[in-house]
Amino acid sequence: MARVLSIVLAGGEGKRLMPLTEDRAKPAVPFGGSYRLIDFALSNLVNAGYTRIAVLTQYKSHSLDRHISRAWRLTPMLGHYVASVPAQQRRGPKWYQGSADAIYQSMNLINDDGPDIIVVFGADHVYRMDASQMVAAHLESGAGVTVAGIRVPRKEAWQFGVIKTGEDGVMIEDFLEKPADPPGLPDSPDEVFASMGNYVFSADVLCQALERDAHDESSRHDMGGDIIPMLVEQGRAAVYDFKRNEVPGSSERDRDYWRDVGTIDSYHEAHQDLVSALPIFNLYNDRWPIFSANNQLPGAKFVSGASVRDTVVSPGSIVSGASVDSSVLGLNVHVHDAASVQRSVLLDNVRIGTGAVVRNVIADKNVVIADGALVGVDHDEDRRRGLTVSEGGVTVIGKGVTIG
Repeated sequence: MARVLSIVLAGGEGKRLMPLTEDRAKPAVPFGGSYRLIDFALSNLVNAGYTRIAVLTQYKSHSLDRHISRAWRLTPMLGHYVASVPAQQRRGPKWYQGSADAIYQSMNLINDDGPDIIVVFGADHVYRMDASQMVAAHLESGAGVTVAGIRVPRKEAWQFGVIKTGEDGVMIEDFLEKPADPPGLPDSPDEVFASMGNYVFSADVLCQALERDAHDESSRHDMGGDIIPMLVEQGRAAVYDFKRNEVPGSSERDRDYWRDVGTIDSYHEAHQDLVSALPIFNLYNDRWPIFSANNQLPGAKFVSGASVRDTVVSPGSIVSGASVDSSVLGLNVHVHDAASVQRSVLLDNVRIGTGAVVRNVIADKNVVIADGALVGVDHDEDRRRGLTVSEGGVTVIGKGVTIG
């Protein structure tokens, strides 16, 4: 079997998710009640049998480092690890200049491990994927790099980096950045491949490409923007159709689900995908579990005639005589009598006071919404309070804020 090293790129700032990223890296943003965004990439790798994982961090990494140290302790006796690796300026007095430069500056990880294959995944997408199937496809194709591609309608191609393949539907001919009118797929003219930001490299090919890129002063030193186009030009890049991936326990409804939660609206929408009776993305697939920290908290409790519908409620939370609908409640959230919460995401330790009304809100940790307060009801009032209101009408309350 090929020796595989996994590298997870977790250094992004996540500016479009402000204020959720005001004091944490984007991969450390909580998701789904009990998880962090990075848990999805790490779970996909570990479930696939890849248990030597380096996580490259840079911006505001403390909460991410702490989460990895608490939640991701593998078995060192067998050589398994998830290691958080900060920027170390190994190539001179500079921080990471891009995702490719992050790996180039961390080349010691590759030299020490001596892998045949290097799996490079992003740290901030929500999905399930058996990475071993992508590695098998890579080895079968003989390509230098294989890029994961998800099928999207041609009319939506302007939102993505699009992969143009040859007639075989495998080898990549070109990368098109947000094209207005791209060619369709050979087997589906109304669809295109959008890059998922996940790559499988032959180790020698990646090392050579990184070395060449490092000496190119015109490069942005980005994996998707520079390294992949370089290998496409050399005829050494292939695409892996995400639709081919078979994850145990997946249904037809959620088998090829993938969501980039890079904006407030997409983050909110992804939570709505979790909460229905037949969710678009099923957190309860125990054949391909999403792992995270084991929090020592009591079970959730509903008392005094609480009404809770289509909602994920995490351990330690109490809903007392309140109405909660189509929402996700994080750890240790308390919703008090006669309060109403709809289509909202409440992160850990949020307190909703008696009679408060909360609509289409994302409340970060330790937020307090006082008795009778209205949030998400009048957006002009929300803005006057200094709150963020997204284009899609989602009100965001930053960490530790009290709304009177």
